Amino acid sequence: MPGADFTSCNSQPIFGALNGNVTLRASPSKPTMDIVWKKGKDKVVELDDQFGVKAFPPFEGRVHLDNVSGSLSIFNLKVSDEDEYEIESPSIKNNSKYTLKVIESPPLPTVNCMLNDGNITLQCMILEPPSRHADLLQYSWECPPTMLCPSDPSFYPSDMYVLKDSDLSQEVQCVISNPLFKQKSSITLSTCAPSDNTRHRYMLFAILPAVAAAVLFFKCFLVRRGQHTNAQN
Repeated sequence: MPGADFTSCNSQPIFGALNGNVTLRASPSKPTMDIVWKKGKDKVVELDDQFGVKAFPPFEGRVHLDNVSGSLSIFNLKVSDEDEYEIESPSIKNNSKYTLKVIESPPLPTVNCMLNDGNITLQCMILEPPSRHADLLQYSWECPPTMLCPSDPSFYPSDMYVLKDSDLSQEVQCVISNPLFKQKSSITLSTCAPSDNTRHRYMLFAILPAVAAAVLFFKCFLVRRGQHTNAQN
């Protein structure tokens, strides 16, 4: 399960999957029976010598507190669980904080391709960006060893360029990821460029009108020539 260790008073980010689990691992200097976890200003769970462990709404039945290490686990994560969390205990010198973000898997990406003077431009994108945490998405490419892929992920739709003399039988993958999930879509480069047979058909379609026009012109020429000959006779 996703987790984080905290040794300073700075708030650190941690990510949990929607409907999944997340764990914050605290490191007290010694075992303790006096721990309070808070979400913002509200108590999440409390442990003391007199009453033991007590969870507070809306975390009842969804949290587990390790009374030795101080670690807190939250189950069945909800969007409303997002906030800053803090542990308070006399055995921890600096009260640790972290910021929880609850995220989902991104949608499958789409690969668009354009042909320009025989070269191919590929674009990795998603049609409907998520309404939450779109800033966490990264775009990247996975290519065969013989191809040059963009090396660094980007936070915006990513383009890739393929030269016309490349092996178009190869497949590349468009990848969209966030801190917990990854989605991929593949495309074979040959689908972005017309095949040789298609190119021949394009040439034939371009030639046929010219041939038809030439035949029509020749027929008109013969008819006019015949009319001219008859007029002379």
